[in-house]
Amino acid sequence: MAGNGTSRRESFRERIYADLRRRLQRSEFGPEDKLVDVEIAGAYGASRMPAREALLQLVNEGYLVGTTRGFAVPTLTLQDVRDIFEVRKLLEPRAAAQAARNLDDATEAALGVALAEARAATGEDDVERLILANIDFRAAWTGRIGNARLADTLARFADHIQTVRLETLRRPATRQVVVEGLEDIHAAFVTRDPITAGDRMAAFVGAAEQAFFAARKAQMEPAAEDAEAALPLAARSLRLV
Repeated sequence: MAGNGTSRRESFRERIYADLRRRLQRSEFGPEDKLVDVEIAGAYGASRMPAREALLQLVNEGYLVGTTRGFAVPTLTLQDVRDIFEVRKLLEPRAAAQAARNLDDATEAALGVALAEARAATGEDDVERLILANIDFRAAWTGRIGNARLADTLARFADHIQTVRLETLRRPATRQVVVEGLEDIHAAFVTRDPITAGDRMAAFVGAAEQAFFAARKAQMEPAAEDAEAALPLAARSLRLV
């Protein structure tokens, strides 16, 4: 009986973990949301223990942080974002090259479907749909990485930056860059060209990094202008001296 109870708890933990991770990937939780183990357990019809174990696993993997009132999505600093992009630029080109070598017909078909979704989403200015298409595209090619540890590492780092991806995809120009990047990578994958796939993945991640910091700069400039306008005239005059 004890064994059955343990198996049931593990099943709940795995289900809660998988569902919460999927929702985190889709940016369904903001920094202001608090995930409380008792509430999570109730939502899934589970006891508190498997819910807490699932939340702690997400903490260990960097998806959540503990707070005094539950668990929350971490707020990334600009240095955090730079660090994540640095890791991605080091690992993703090599991973893409592996995927190109290992690509099969089923994966090629999945990539084509995801790319078509991304194009349609961009044409309709549907940011959420584009995010989901990007997730599907990524899931397809990372499923062909020969190194399971590399695939798991990449998945976590890409997911960690998902919360800031919304900032960049709100800009129409960035959405077009994303689709064009996916098209370039798709072309390399379908020709099973590992060198080109690696090069285009490096360019894609680099473009994503540039887009994020351009979006952040655009956000900060109006704030700086507002702060300047709020200064007393005498203070503004002193800054011109």
